[in-house]
Amino acid sequence: MPFCLEPKAFAVPTAGLAFPHPAHLLAALFDQPSTSMFAPQAAPARSIFGLSLLVIGVCAGIFLVVGGMLLYVIVRYRHRRGHTVREPAQVYGSNQIELSWTVIPILIVVMLFLASARIIFVNQSVPKPATALDVTVIGHQYWWEYRYPKLGIVTANELHVPVSDPKHPTPTYLTMSSADTDHSFWVPRLAGKMDLIPNKVNTMWIDPEQAGLYLGQCAQYCGVQHAKMLIRVYADSPADFDAWAAQQQKTALQDPAAAQGRAAFEGNACANCHTVSGTSAHGVFGPDLSHVGSRATIGSGAVPNTPENLRAFIDDPAHYKPGALMPAMHLNQHDLDAITHYLTTLR
Repeated sequence: MPFCLEPKAFAVPTAGLAFPHPAHLLAALFDQPSTSMFAPQAAPARSIFGLSLLVIGVCAGIFLVVGGMLLYVIVRYRHRRGHTVREPAQVYGSNQIELSWTVIPILIVVMLFLASARIIFVNQSVPKPATALDVTVIGHQYWWEYRYPKLGIVTANELHVPVSDPKHPTPTYLTMSSADTDHSFWVPRLAGKMDLIPNKVNTMWIDPEQAGLYLGQCAQYCGVQHAKMLIRVYADSPADFDAWAAQQQKTALQDPAAAQGRAAFEGNACANCHTVSGTSAHGVFGPDLSHVGSRATIGSGAVPNTPENLRAFIDDPAHYKPGALMPAMHLNQHDLDAITHYLTTLR
């Protein structure tokens, strides 16, 4: 399990920001919380944190012993003026020395293996409560698709889950697979990483204890834009999550003032790759854009979701994500402005 050594850790509260003002979105985006695994906010992450302290303690002990012996030898047998340098007594075929440098490392490795295996099995054996939220996670090059089967919600790149009260736990169970190549879902403050592999289903669970924004990263090299396949998990209070879910379940609001943008969106290739609920756009190759206007970022967390950035991304995605599978649309200025305005109204 990988470690991310970043000492600063804090969460951005999301209470009351189910449908935030763009200024709040930008503030939340650039006031970034830490991705340090040493500030766990969920039970799986806390167990990994405890294991990491054990590993660090064992490694520190080995370092002190080896470093102390090396320092003693350097000082004890240093060259002294007036002293004749003689070769120390040589030891050959010592069973005690050979056993010590063989058995002790084996015991240490076995102990660390058993401790790691225990954490893995404990996390995997936790029974799933009836109150759990189910989310299907599908990895794409280079974005995340989130499906809430019980709620009828499909969204992308920004995962919303409820905070879990220890007295009344509401964990989120993630069922994971990949649409193309290997990916890995990793939000250090919530859990260890889990691989997403084509034609294989893996599962993991998280139970955030504090409302806030938790950042993660695809931890498996999946192509040229792997570094910009970012993860944003919003842990909402129960009331905020219910409000978010209710809004997502609605058909995207079609602003009459954006009718030209909708016509341009449906008339161009956009509708072949993207879905917008309540329209003729039912593409499945790109992210669902039904409520894209309410998201804080575009491009899987690559840039803030502002009209200017959205317009530039539509015109030439490679400007922000070189190698992105979405082609440059080369729209005329009128259609580009109209589609940008239309997408910003989808909340």
